[in-house]
Amino acid sequence: MSHASDIHINDHHEGHHHHKDTFITKYIFSIDHKMIAKQYLLTGIFMGIIGVGMSLLFRLQLAWPEQSFKVFSFFLGEKMAPGGVMTNEAYLSLITIHGTIMVFFVLTAALSGTFSNLLIPLQLGARDMASGFMNMISYWMFFLSSVIMVISLFVESGPASAGWTIYPPLSALPQAIAGSGLGMTLWLVSMAVFIASSLMGSLNYIVTVLNLRTKGMSMTRMPLTIWAFFITAVIGVISFPVLLSAALLLIMDRSFGTSFFLSDIYLAGEVLNYQGGSPVLFEHLFWFLGHPEVYIILLPALGITSEVIATNSRKPIFGYRAMIMSILAIAFLSTIVWGHHMFVSGMNPFLGSVFTFTTLLIAIPSAVKAFNYITTLWKGNLQLNPAMLFSIGLVSTFITGGLTGIILGDSTLDINVHDTYFVVAHFHLVMGVSALYGMFAGIYHWYPKMFGRMLNKTLGYIHFWVTAVCAYGVFFPMHFIGLAGLPRRYYENTNFPLFDEFQDVNVIITAFAIIGGLVQIVFIYNFFHSIFYGEKTVQNPWKSNTLEWTAPIEHIHGNWPGEIPEVHRWPYDYSKPGHEDDFVPQNVPMKPGEEVLHH
Repeated sequence: MSHASDIHINDHHEGHHHHKDTFITKYIFSIDHKMIAKQYLLTGIFMGIIGVGMSLLFRLQLAWPEQSFKVFSFFLGEKMAPGGVMTNEAYLSLITIHGTIMVFFVLTAALSGTFSNLLIPLQLGARDMASGFMNMISYWMFFLSSVIMVISLFVESGPASAGWTIYPPLSALPQAIAGSGLGMTLWLVSMAVFIASSLMGSLNYIVTVLNLRTKGMSMTRMPLTIWAFFITAVIGVISFPVLLSAALLLIMDRSFGTSFFLSDIYLAGEVLNYQGGSPVLFEHLFWFLGHPEVYIILLPALGITSEVIATNSRKPIFGYRAMIMSILAIAFLSTIVWGHHMFVSGMNPFLGSVFTFTTLLIAIPSAVKAFNYITTLWKGNLQLNPAMLFSIGLVSTFITGGLTGIILGDSTLDINVHDTYFVVAHFHLVMGVSALYGMFAGIYHWYPKMFGRMLNKTLGYIHFWVTAVCAYGVFFPMHFIGLAGLPRRYYENTNFPLFDEFQDVNVIITAFAIIGGLVQIVFIYNFFHSIFYGEKTVQNPWKSNTLEWTAPIEHIHGNWPGEIPEVHRWPYDYSKPGHEDDFVPQNVPMKPGEEVLHH
């Protein structure tokens, strides 16, 4: 018996030993990165349903203010919607928790957690993550933080309602409003647990990328997905602890009588015993995470898009090294621009001009990425499957949302539209919709790798086209009502005759939002139905070059039976002259005299 088959049997036996023993060790407390990726994805989908559901509720309120809806009293109860009419406290709570869930629990954890876990070991040629146990703990801490956040919705005094940015003093004084009580405390505890989970995940990703690459996998042969996940993890390790410190100081202000973020405050005529703190300090700490957070959300989506566009254009990605440099430039610049969220906080105008300059600089690496995607698509042999459509959709929303960022990044222009619907439109397009498109592209592309079956293509097309039309239908009109001065986070706009003419626009936006929300049911049906009844996949359904498609369809702990494949080339040898097929996997040795593509 040969040495290779020995290894095969031992490996296979080890797989049995680790994973086939009980249901609990295989599906619940699993240390296999592929199972943990699925756990992140399923938890993220569940939280996404809650987040999108909340947005539909408050859109109904904005379109038809103070109307009675049965759905309000069903979901919110009599206390928050007496007689089916939403109270303003309920409205504030909904937008707060919607923002929190979508930013942190769906776009940060579900996107990074799913695809970093699934792809880093598989695309680098590693048996698993650097620490499987730490990986498992990081998922369960994310799960715990999700549970605490959901529990906070059922607190008698109501969930947190200071906006997802939880600025003091609203968030620092438990007696300020109903939503500043126990709901706010649970929000802070949930976020503290969430940050611990993110840090453990990020450290694991960084160590795996640096230490566990297979033979021949140099840093410049890594797929752009891995570069994006790696740099995302680095940004997370740098900036998440700052939010943790802000949350802990806020807990101390709330519960232990300190005044880090509270200065002289009067509440209903009563002088409170606080002095010396500054709510603006909280803004600095929050946005020092809050702005890099945008790229913690966006970079994994951009990395996934690079992989999907190159594979489905049947062309080498354009400007591989330029793409890496742009990821590094975005990572650096994103940590020094946080002040552009604070132009109206009384900031020194000179300091404002510094933040304006660094913010506008970020347009350069972002434009490099956009042009590289477009030039990769140019004259490619495009395979327009659902994953490819979502990737092209991401390029579209990344550009349209990014253009308005130039306006908001300029201190003189920002002051006019600050805290209006213009801001809502901008960040939902550039961050929210783009990242969701990246996530959908990743799910459609790697679903066969995760579940061994294919998603239904027709349902995928319906999902894409309706979602794309509705996303622009919701956020495009918001730019105009924002430019006209309509403030965000207002429970109703009927108190201001100035805004009466925009009520029809709000109705249109809500109609698009409801259709866009409902079409996600098509995706959810497709996702869960295909796990059991989808068409079985072949090993490499997209004829892709990266290493994950060399692993067997059936999941084994350790990813490859026998030896790990060795890497001989970069991941984008598509349509290369001198080869019969239009793809050359990374583990295929170079032919004599074959030229290495310049990238």
